[in-house]
Amino acid sequence: MGLKEILEISKPRIVILLVITAVTSMYAASKFIGPELNNWGLLHIIISGALASAGSSALNHYYDKDIDPLMKRTSTRPIPSGRMSAKSVLVYGLAVSAASVIYAGITLNLVSTFFIALGIFFYVIVYTVWLKRNNSSNIVIGGFAGSAASMAGWSAATGSMDLLGALVGMLVFVWTPSHFWCLAMKIRDDYAEAKVPMLPVLVGMQKASNYILINTAILLPYSLMLYAFGLGLVYFTIAAISGGLLLVYHYKLTKNPTSEFAWKAYKVTAPYLTIIFVAIALDAAFNFRI
Repeated sequence: MGLKEILEISKPRIVILLVITAVTSMYAASKFIGPELNNWGLLHIIISGALASAGSSALNHYYDKDIDPLMKRTSTRPIPSGRMSAKSVLVYGLAVSAASVIYAGITLNLVSTFFIALGIFFYVIVYTVWLKRNNSSNIVIGGFAGSAASMAGWSAATGSMDLLGALVGMLVFVWTPSHFWCLAMKIRDDYAEAKVPMLPVLVGMQKASNYILINTAILLPYSLMLYAFGLGLVYFTIAAISGGLLLVYHYKLTKNPTSEFAWKAYKVTAPYLTIIFVAIALDAAFNFRI
């Protein structure tokens, strides 16, 4: 078991994305609500958030060890390729997940610790174990795991959860279906082979692209609505441009519902979350409204 394998089961791209949402949420909360942020607080949310994401990702690898060999995208993962034993992945996942909650409990407040634990629970138990193989709403409900990261960051700054913090966190939840269904369209055959009921497998490519467009048509006004709850023009402008771009691409996807164009749409959808949360942080730093 080398560093390469440990990184692979930890899904570093997801770790980075969720840490960005947590850190930007924490910064924004400190500016909008207070108290003033200190560098130690940022370090603690980065460490606890990264551990939570890495641990739950490893547990996802462990649980999916039987279907990963059936899918081209996942067949070279450490367990199916024989580079790591299932037991070592399980031990790593449990240890790192536990460490994240313990570390948060020591260094952050109880509300933030709760959301970190809730994020792990949603991703591992609700999404991976319960919904992924049994229900087409798997990724819709499972997307709340990402929202928990933002809420953990927000409450790490404030010690509580207010309406704006919850609405900011739910941006992840509303964005996730459009993002993941694009990927599911790209690798529809993989999911069909593994008998995972992702939306494109159940309803076909055309209907799946229609659902993606509908979801994005909900995401755009939802994101802009946050202006009414205290975010400013910096955020509103960036949200309007980035959300509008998503809407255009997902409309084009309905006209060309192929795996090739779905991959293009996925590449446009993927950076949205980073852009929107950086916009929230920038808005907190340079907040102005009319």
